[in-house]
Amino acid sequence: MSHENAVEVDHLTKKFGSFTAVDQVNFIIPKGEIFGLLGPNGAGKTTTIRMLCGILLPTAGEARILGFDVAHRPEEVKKRIGYMSQKFALYNDLTVFENLDFYAHLYGVSREKCRTRLEGLIEMAGLRGHEKERAANLSGAWRQRLALACAIVHEPPMLFLDEPTAGVDPVSRREFWEMIYSLAGQGVSVLATTHYMDEAEFCNVIGMMHDARLIALNDPDSLKSDLRGILLEVDCESPGQAEAIATLLPGVIDVALHGVLLHVTVENETIQQTLEDALASAGITVGQVETVLPSLEDVFVSLVAAESRSRLRQEIA
Repeated sequence: MSHENAVEVDHLTKKFGSFTAVDQVNFIIPKGEIFGLLGPNGAGKTTTIRMLCGILLPTAGEARILGFDVAHRPEEVKKRIGYMSQKFALYNDLTVFENLDFYAHLYGVSREKCRTRLEGLIEMAGLRGHEKERAANLSGAWRQRLALACAIVHEPPMLFLDEPTAGVDPVSRREFWEMIYSLAGQGVSVLATTHYMDEAEFCNVIGMMHDARLIALNDPDSLKSDLRGILLEVDCESPGQAEAIATLLPGVIDVALHGVLLHVTVENETIQQTLEDALASAGITVGQVETVLPSLEDVFVSLVAAESRSRLRQEIA
């Protein structure tokens, strides 16, 4: 393992009977970087993170965390990582300070260091004034801050976050990510799973997962610039009907609904007129069509569509 990498994953696979939850996944995370594992629920993100934390044994492949093989030395891995699960085990009957104190002792933080460390975490997480409040009475955003503080109480060099901001409002999500940035700035390596496309923009590198496999791996800007074709944003009546029409047109690569707008990826500029004519012929009034820069959601939709076409061709063959 390179001394520059916090995580190295090589053909990592997990099967539950005949079901493959994670299928030959490969990636590395350099030290001090934020890596985002992006994909819908059921894509295999949580299973991947649980294998990397030494909670689940891989069926095949290897993973090394800070130089330690997770299958053969899970206890060494667990000492050096922080893990925040989707349902982080805060103790509702304990106060903010008592939860932090409990996890500090659980992770073996010395008595001499404990008070200073907990005070620092309360400050970092913005929990000052909430120390004596029971965890059960905290809002989702405050519980999330406390969960993060508990996960890093022992100053781990590697942090795993599984859907850390699920169900939290956008402002609180941004504030949470500012804390993650601060940790990365101190040299902590981070792997975070998420299904929020906008959240993935905060990551140095993104691995996009779909149906147990990693279908893309790159930084956010490169993923967007590598998207094939030209992206058109269409404001029109009956976008659902328009989607069905656009999908069948030659030169159209992908079509996806974005709220009341339609995103259509086309091979070249000439397809725009073809699209507008086809919608007009169907009696659909088109308000505006403009070329836009792709979002990560556009990239993901395009990659999933390409995967589906590839599998279909293989089945036919």
